[in-house]
Amino acid sequence: MARRPSTRQSIRKAAQSKAAATETKTTTSAADAKVDVKVDVIKTKASKRKTAAAEPDLDGEDIENTSPAEDANSRESQETKKKPAAKKRKTANTTTANTAKEEAEGITMPLAPRTAVASLKRAMYIGAHVSGAGGVHNSIQNAVHIGANAFALFLKSQRKWVNPPLADEAKTQFRALLGEHGYDAGKHILPHGPYLVNLAQPDEAKAAQAYGSFLDDLQRCEALGIALYNFHPGSTGGEPMASACARIAAQLNRAHAATSSVVTLLENMCGSGNVVGSRFEDLRDIIALVDDKSRVGVCIDTCHAFAAGYDLRTPDAFARTMAEFDSVVGLRYLRALHLNDSKAPFGSHRDLHANIGTGFLGLRAFHNIMNHELLQGLPMVLETPIEEKGPDGKTVENKQIWADEIKLLESLIGMDVESAEFRDKEAELQARGASERQKIQDQVDKKAEKDARKGAKRGPKAKGKGKGNKKDEDSYTESD
Repeated sequence: MARRPSTRQSIRKAAQSKAAATETKTTTSAADAKVDVKVDVIKTKASKRKTAAAEPDLDGEDIENTSPAEDANSRESQETKKKPAAKKRKTANTTTANTAKEEAEGITMPLAPRTAVASLKRAMYIGAHVSGAGGVHNSIQNAVHIGANAFALFLKSQRKWVNPPLADEAKTQFRALLGEHGYDAGKHILPHGPYLVNLAQPDEAKAAQAYGSFLDDLQRCEALGIALYNFHPGSTGGEPMASACARIAAQLNRAHAATSSVVTLLENMCGSGNVVGSRFEDLRDIIALVDDKSRVGVCIDTCHAFAAGYDLRTPDAFARTMAEFDSVVGLRYLRALHLNDSKAPFGSHRDLHANIGTGFLGLRAFHNIMNHELLQGLPMVLETPIEEKGPDGKTVENKQIWADEIKLLESLIGMDVESAEFRDKEAELQARGASERQKIQDQVDKKAEKDARKGAKRGPKAKGKGKGNKKDEDSYTESD
């Protein structure tokens, strides 16, 4: 999947890190989007969570596109302040009489069973970006909790430059739980890089800081036996794109030389501001300058691709986009996907993740993906919204949404798009997201009208002369 200002802001940043002011958005729940799928399941037993004392509290857990509100210097000064005790995150999964006891004992009861991938018509490994708070080993229990066969996580706080080292106890428990639950760390676990890191940074001191954090993550991957690592390429900071791509490749070459095995995956972006990676050509140009081609690849985010102008909605459009990727980059470099619908319309360059089937991409786009033979075996990670209002009016996370979306995506494998089952589900999900799509469409239309008026006043000579936003230079995540 993708942890957004962009689509979604972290719910507990103020309580845990005071690293950024956030705005919590209410997202329409997809919890009732359940589908009945007859599949073999992997039985899992409830087990207690163990917390490694030396492991950092990860304050950014399920968010793909969070963008810090202040610059790096402000962040660093805030990090020196004493953090308050982390508050326990509320969830909407309190349906049994034993819930209080289970929570007290740290027991996680699965919201849905894991599907045996061998029982599917195509080997699709689907999951979500889960929390690793309290220790990276907890990410495995969180993945089991939603019935995931793949998952992403942050290996450390994605809001801080300095983090404690990976605890030995966490490494031991991580490897033990991998074996217990049958996850392949070499294929289906996809850590996400911190949003602070910009490998295209031209400033020498800031570039060194970014590289240090990046290398630390790769070393954590190798300590855990993880083979894939996904990250946002970076921002040009207003400088030429070619120069930015060259700096990213140079940093990758350094990191590859300092490590032995992790494959670094460039994520495609939506095309806002000075962000690198919105065009397949950007990814191609970076890869061309990487010395060890076996250590680099691409993770395609469906929302980003759609917002950047790559269509996936019909079989023909999907085939054209995949053919273009193959021609420009090469399908051999495609190693993972983030599965997100889009609240924003095609080519809008706005990064607003929507629940599967409720956005402008629609259910048919995901049917195209789930039935594409060449995507078998790749980790597919949901970064869709799971926040909703609880009975007390407070925002809570409903992990059942991810559990249901995993089953929904699995059900699309081999499904007839002309069947009543598909058409009814497609119509239901589109109706659920209609108001949000209209709201964002209105915003996009108003901005287009405003830009057109500005362009008319400036005249043709002034167009395209402006430099990028200053905020892109240090923190480059795409914003609206």
